[in-house]
Amino acid sequence: MNDRVGAGPLRRLVVLRHAKSAWPEGVADHQRPLAPRGRRDAPAAGRALAEGDWLPDLALCSTAVRARETWELASAEWGTPPPMRYDRRLYAADARDLLEVVREAPSEAATLLLVGHNPGLEELVLELAGDGLDDTLDRVRDKFPTAAIAVLDWRGTGWPALGPGTALLTSVVVPRGRKG
Repeated sequence: MNDRVGAGPLRRLVVLRHAKSAWPEGVADHQRPLAPRGRRDAPAAGRALAEGDWLPDLALCSTAVRARETWELASAEWGTPPPMRYDRRLYAADARDLLEVVREAPSEAATLLLVGHNPGLEELVLELAGDGLDDTLDRVRDKFPTAAIAVLDWRGTGWPALGPGTALLTSVVVPRGRKG
């Protein structure tokens, strides 16, 4: 990890952008559901989280319908989903607002999953990552598409200590489900 990473136990922030949403006419943005592709990709994201050993101790999810559906379909891929909290502040939040919510997470949650929206999630990942493995930072800068997962590792005594440049971006994956 880089020199800015603090001391303390290893912590992991896993960021999941909601899967592809539909744009039904007359439906408010907050109420937009997943599109058929999103309904295929969300379970694939859940499988990728399990395969990567990135299952959270706690999940924080936007209250928007597309984020809630992403969470429900992804977590259905696991034996026992972790505790989860819906938080309206995650909807349409910028990086600063997202970080405020993350910093409120209980210290006993070593791995935290954040399910939300762009551009805030992409901005958060880039702000927190002091460094990245391989081409991970370039991949996020290029595009953080729907159902994308970013994994940030850092050391700290609790979530309030997480700040700009303190984490290492260890993985970026974009799982896709199969038509069928």
